[in-house]
Amino acid sequence: MGILIRSGRVLDAETGMDRICDMYIDKGLIEEIGSGLLPHSQADQVLDASGKIVIPGLVDMHVHLRDPGFPEKEDMQSGSQAAARGGVTTLIAMPNTKPVIDNSRLYSEVMEKAGKVSPVHILQAGAMTMGQNGERMSDIEGMAAAGIRALSEDGKSVMNPVLCREIMRKAAALDLVILDHCEDPQLRGDGCMNEDENSRRLGLPGISSLVEDTITARDMLLAADTGVKLHLCHVSTRGAAEMLRFARQAGIKNITAEVCPHHFILSSDDIPGDDPDYKMNPPLRTRQDVEALRRGLAEGVIDVISTDHAPHSAKDKEGSMRTAAFGIVGLETSFALTYTYLVETGVLTLHQMIGKMCLNPARILGLSCGTLQPGRPADVVIADISSPWRIDRNLFASRGHNTPFQGFEVRGKICCTMCGGRIVYRAG
Repeated sequence: MGILIRSGRVLDAETGMDRICDMYIDKGLIEEIGSGLLPHSQADQVLDASGKIVIPGLVDMHVHLRDPGFPEKEDMQSGSQAAARGGVTTLIAMPNTKPVIDNSRLYSEVMEKAGKVSPVHILQAGAMTMGQNGERMSDIEGMAAAGIRALSEDGKSVMNPVLCREIMRKAAALDLVILDHCEDPQLRGDGCMNEDENSRRLGLPGISSLVEDTITARDMLLAADTGVKLHLCHVSTRGAAEMLRFARQAGIKNITAEVCPHHFILSSDDIPGDDPDYKMNPPLRTRQDVEALRRGLAEGVIDVISTDHAPHSAKDKEGSMRTAAFGIVGLETSFALTYTYLVETGVLTLHQMIGKMCLNPARILGLSCGTLQPGRPADVVIADISSPWRIDRNLFASRGHNTPFQGFEVRGKICCTMCGGRIVYRAG
């Protein structure tokens, strides 16, 4: 079906495009971008984007769909619908499901289901070890042959450095990306928020920055040794940001990193009390850490903005931070939060934001999306960045409502999401 997007402000990070023009989409591809494209009568559908921006679909490298195994938290259908509402057209699903995605059969089953129920592109990551038990390498060769692009032990680290190095070597040989959750569980202990004056004020056990920084340093050294494409997930500390800066200055090009909106917006100062909606892993750090992450984004030290979308049932988030589950949802709020707190405040330009949410993750994963050019996939988003709106978790498509951003006023409303040239979400 031919779709004409008329009179939108078309922005593309790869080409630097920023102009008000039309876009014609046909057969799942962007066919033409320019002024005064074909008459309305020749298009099957015309979308008026006047006063709105037209950008590539977002690529989220870090999403928990909880499928298979945890339908009360999320499943592939609800999670992918949430993605479409948030302008995300491609996502990486983490493998810490039940069963863990650690072999080619399970990977193929998940991908077959995704093809049937998801309106957006789902790329399933495979576990680094069998059952994510940290003892034996998973079926990496089999999953690679089946089409997997990334490995992750998300939710934990491979603590055996010999095994971790062996997995990195295998991933490097197969040109796979490792999505790295950096955490030393012994150092973390029973902590539930950042270890600082706020944890002491609230009487809650803390999680030191060392929990993240020690494994970050180890895995960066292993990546430099093996040459694997290492992508550091949900960076939250000033120490990790400084290590990334050192790696860039040293010319190490095979290490990339992401930060999530909650880590570049909120700090432990914002936690009002013993509220599980503020419990996430890594935890909200200090205001100094937040500023370091913003500098890292602005300077290009941190390449990607992802969500670590981690939905939970209401029961999982009841009671105290001591016992509640870690995690925050983000698919439906990441675009607006990033625009409001990074672009409107001058930390990033709009092109830089699009680069970190669209182009850079696509490049890291070796995908052809993330850019608006003729011949590329028509994964396209129309958004309104002028009108304010309030985040309301009761309207989420996700089954998870666990967010500390309830009621926040933001700008950046997704009006329409197209995936492969098909409209998969349109605001009412």
